[in-house]
Amino acid sequence: MQSGSGALANVRAAWARARQRWWVRWGVDLVLLALVFVAVAAWQTRHLPGSGAPAPDFTLRTLEGETVSLQSLRGKPVVLAFWAPWCGVCGAESSNLSQLRRLAGDSAHVVSVALAYEDEEAVRRFTREHAVDYPVLLGDDSLQQAWRVNMFPTVFFLSPEGRIERSVVGYTTLAGLSWRWML
Repeated sequence: MQSGSGALANVRAAWARARQRWWVRWGVDLVLLALVFVAVAAWQTRHLPGSGAPAPDFTLRTLEGETVSLQSLRGKPVVLAFWAPWCGVCGAESSNLSQLRRLAGDSAHVVSVALAYEDEEAVRRFTREHAVDYPVLLGDDSLQQAWRVNMFPTVFFLSPEGRIERSVVGYTTLAGLSWRWML
């Protein structure tokens, strides 16, 4: 029988041999990177309404002057993106939301809410500069507080019944949006 220190030495030696293989080094690095990514994502969403919670209701005006309520979107999954016109990351993510809207077609609603804007013209300028082709609603501070959004962009994925299923903060690729929407 080996002593505890002998067994530990054997484990260390085996690990050193394994680390000499490129695929082991890469695999370990990828697992560590994934763990860091998951930890950061969990930290960023820690104050947002939790999974399974009812989505805070709203009735908001669009840039065209129509009103849209969250209640009217029920019956299909909803991808609800909160953004600000001054947010560069929001601009980068905007084309991903457009692509998701085209990908989802009639099977889901892809809607955005502009927050933290100086005036409506700033929102209009953002939509022109980024060729926004999804509905844009005009939110306010009370809506931002109700949804507990304190970073941009923040995207919520709602069930057809209006419950929050998932959320993500920060830039999200089309693959990331699609994966979360389809779960």
